[in-house]
Amino acid sequence: MVDHPPEEFAELYRGHFHRLAVQLYAYLGDHAEAQDLTQEAFCRALERWPSMQGYDDPAAWVRRVAWNLATSRLRRMQTAFRYLAGQRESLVAGPEPDHVDLVRALASLPARQRRAVVLHYLGGLSTAEIAVQEGAAEGTVRSWLTRGRTALAARLDNPILLLPEVRHG
Repeated sequence: MVDHPPEEFAELYRGHFHRLAVQLYAYLGDHAEAQDLTQEAFCRALERWPSMQGYDDPAAWVRRVAWNLATSRLRRMQTAFRYLAGQRESLVAGPEPDHVDLVRALASLPARQRRAVVLHYLGGLSTAEIAVQEGAAEGTVRSWLTRGRTALAARLDNPILLLPEVRHG
């Protein structure tokens, strides 16, 4: 482990931590969990930093690790929730109705469409960047986004909840 991270790593962290944590929060719906997983991805990057310095885009590596961690965590949480749902009833004050509608609508999308929508609209990634991260053709990513937008529009009563288009110059 490194005592003090090199400046290049510190710049990567400062430039990408918040944006990545926001993406994972939108995907998972849990702010603290999103921050923890983002931190874990950066810790793994720091351990490998000497070899990662040669990468064309170290941020893409960190993002991929964070998303893999989030997907694994989401699967474990879903399994735990299914088990706990049969064990006891819990009453919790919920968030605002618009937030609930959006989270519910996002959760109803297939995982690839949900990831594409979150990465594009909240993460600001282009379809090309998403294609690289997901290991898919760019046309496939555009299809996921189109289908995701269509499904969200059908599920959301309030059109203001639809995610704004992110423009890439």
